[in-house]
Amino acid sequence: ASEGEATAASTSADWLGSAPSIAEGDIVETRDTELLIIGAGNAGMAAAATAADLGLDFTLCEKSGSMQSTRHWFGAVNTRYTEEAGAKVDTARLLNELMRYSSCQGDPRVARVWIEESAEMVEWIDPILAAAGMACEFDNDVDHPTGGTEYLVPTIQHYYSGTDAAGEKLERNKVLLAYINERGYDVAYNHSLAKLVQDEAGRVTGAIFETPDGYVQINSERGVLLATGGYSSNSAMLHACNPMVERCVTSQAGSPNNVGDGIRAALWAGAAKDAVGAPLIFDRGAVLPGQNAGIVTEEGTPAGFAGEPVVQFNLGSQPFMKVGRDGKRFYNESTPYNDCCFAAASNEGGVFCQVFDANLKENVKRFSTIGCSRLTQIKLATQPDTPIDEIYAEEMERGVLIKADTLSELADKLGFEGQAKENFLHEVEKNNQFFDNQADLDFGKEPYRLSEIRTAPFYGCWYGGCILCTLDGVRINADMQVLDNDNHVIDGLYATGDCSGSMFANNYPEYFAGLACGRSLTFSRHAVRHMAGDIA
Repeated sequence: ASEGEATAASTSADWLGSAPSIAEGDIVETRDTELLIIGAGNAGMAAAATAADLGLDFTLCEKSGSMQSTRHWFGAVNTRYTEEAGAKVDTARLLNELMRYSSCQGDPRVARVWIEESAEMVEWIDPILAAAGMACEFDNDVDHPTGGTEYLVPTIQHYYSGTDAAGEKLERNKVLLAYINERGYDVAYNHSLAKLVQDEAGRVTGAIFETPDGYVQINSERGVLLATGGYSSNSAMLHACNPMVERCVTSQAGSPNNVGDGIRAALWAGAAKDAVGAPLIFDRGAVLPGQNAGIVTEEGTPAGFAGEPVVQFNLGSQPFMKVGRDGKRFYNESTPYNDCCFAAASNEGGVFCQVFDANLKENVKRFSTIGCSRLTQIKLATQPDTPIDEIYAEEMERGVLIKADTLSELADKLGFEGQAKENFLHEVEKNNQFFDNQADLDFGKEPYRLSEIRTAPFYGCWYGGCILCTLDGVRINADMQVLDNDNHVIDGLYATGDCSGSMFANNYPEYFAGLACGRSLTFSRHAVRHMAGDIA
């Protein structure tokens, strides 16, 4: 396909634009490389370290002036740590559950690469991280009922941590940067992707970057690997491709660099994009009473929301009673993070209010939630004698966590008036009855995740969703090769991480803790090995 002949995932293609016209005379420098990787985040750094191991003459370009931050938790299937923990994941069920989450809009052949190769990825990266002083913690305590139905909660989450000689906390991406530096490679910073370069047959042969010195063209013998992230900071793309974000998100935890430039460049080169959006949203976007979900910044600037600058209040993922502005409970709070946000999209303002009492610590310990929501358990367990007000002093000072001595006073402070206040107080009474009878007759929440609201002081906080990233990207095959709208490979073009698609639709399966990053690391390694001819 020629430049600009890409098909958008939405009927509105305003966000797509067209490839910039760059005259040959505008290019101030041309370089040649064996393999070009674009983006130095979780996916790009794993790709670069793999390329270094293979001895490839590669170039790693990053649009900003520094490497991107590390997502520490990642999911991997049936690794040495799984075996040591005495756990084993049923891979057939895992695959089919993934397809069920995406309503079969993901490609099972692509998903199988993560399932079948993530253990090898761990075997590869483990000694690199161990040599730097990082050790793996494996999350095995996940086997308990949740969500009121038969959710699969696989034991897949790995977390590497450690400190350097100076006592500074180690990060995987920084360790991988040191790893490639030791082998004579580095990152070309301040290289912002302008467009891909194709030959007459349509093969991608390189890319043109905008740099402080002007346009630079880098030609690549083995092709280009896009690891440029999603588009969670691009207002126009969110409007067109992920409209649910406008209805339920109140904060942004993604990088302002994630504006979809790699996705758009691939579409200009003829790529197909996932037809359905897949936002990764957590129920932690704390806001003040009266604030609404939705993008509040001007188009053309990074997408911003009412709940910023603080992006996540982890307590929001705990399954306490939650109500809308009408004071009524509206769903089972013991479900994946994004479910609450999607349900709240139908509430006034797209927000919800979480309520609990002085027994917070005991209740959170009993809830035993999984994934990164366990940070709240850890925070409270390590401060058993510290008052709640002191633990959450910052949130209380901001005014998002509200405290009262009576439930009527709490309702007033949270903004409930008239019938909404009556509804709220009635829901609290009904919630307490459900706790006494150990049965949620409205939404079927598990008895061990019920909690009473009787012991003063009482607390409440309004939330919307917090978007971390988008997961709908350009369509790929099982070798991470980008596909066109006829499902044919675009020769020389690969994609990995959040700019790649064919895996998710509508949601992120948050009970598959660490899946997004685990997929990125695994796919990056596979893509580079395929480009190098190391695997068929």
